[in-house]
Amino acid sequence: MATKHYTVIINKIRSLFNPEYYHGWGKKRDYFEGWYFKVLNRDESAALAIIPGVAMDGNGSRHAFIQVLDGRKKKAQYHKFEFNSFTASGKRFKVSIGNNHFSAHSISLDLPELKGGLDFSDNVGWPKPWYSPGIMGPYAFVPFMECYHGIVSMDHSITGKLEFNGKLIDFGGGRGYTEKDWGSSFPEGYIWLQSNHFDEPGISIKTSVAKIPWMRSSFVGFISGIWLKDKLIRFTTYNGSVLKKVKVETGEVEISLANKKYLLEIFAERDTATGLAAPVRGHMDGRIEESMASTLEVNLVELKSGRSLFHGRGRNAAVEVAGRVEEIMPL
Repeated sequence: MATKHYTVIINKIRSLFNPEYYHGWGKKRDYFEGWYFKVLNRDESAALAIIPGVAMDGNGSRHAFIQVLDGRKKKAQYHKFEFNSFTASGKRFKVSIGNNHFSAHSISLDLPELKGGLDFSDNVGWPKPWYSPGIMGPYAFVPFMECYHGIVSMDHSITGKLEFNGKLIDFGGGRGYTEKDWGSSFPEGYIWLQSNHFDEPGISIKTSVAKIPWMRSSFVGFISGIWLKDKLIRFTTYNGSVLKKVKVETGEVEISLANKKYLLEIFAERDTATGLAAPVRGHMDGRIEESMASTLEVNLVELKSGRSLFHGRGRNAAVEVAGRVEEIMPL
């Protein structure tokens, strides 16, 4: 028993400094954790989000799951598994649910409608120095956050094939993106968007703005990064950046952020969304709506010169606008 307890502590410490690892060691209730694998084939005719995870409600009822979102047909499947079918490594990001296996560099699937394997290479991670491990920065060390976030890969290339609903799809030459969330619930109101399909290769953007509970109050937090070929430019609550604009209208989202050197402007045109299960106090009975066929217009400006360093249009954008978003829009 002492050895098991010691192993749990060591695994918790490792995961604290490696956001992509499993974080649920010792958890038994009011907890969820999930990884989001977005994959598109070369000609962008197939777009899937594959989301493995675990859910534990307030009564201690636990299960594992894999959601599959078809971004083209706008349909989703939720596969529920016994919790004991879930296994995770404490030394790296490697999790399994039954005969389905997931890591930073590969997935292997054996679901009724989706079978096969994909390999990922040239992964672009988010820096994780010990004092600021991953996209959460110093907030990663705060023990009472409602929801934590991690980037596994901003962008990577894909090889392999999947059989989806009886059709064999070659993903060779395609692009992928992987992130994750863990905690008790998704934020009460938030915007999340991502694209790594621009006319120029080597560009990826991820932005989220959310209402964050804090002690007995709350604040509007944001984390955004644009990978520009070989450089990650960050806009976050904790690095002195400023949220200048958030505007949500039917079918459209505008976000503007600035750090000391750059201004980032994003205009999203939202496509029809598909419903997905989402966590509420560990229960996967919440609902969110996600589109995988939206577009983002992105403009990155150097403040000192006023020059636009990048202006482009992102295809196959994943966009979620959920909950009370009016509470995250600046007055």
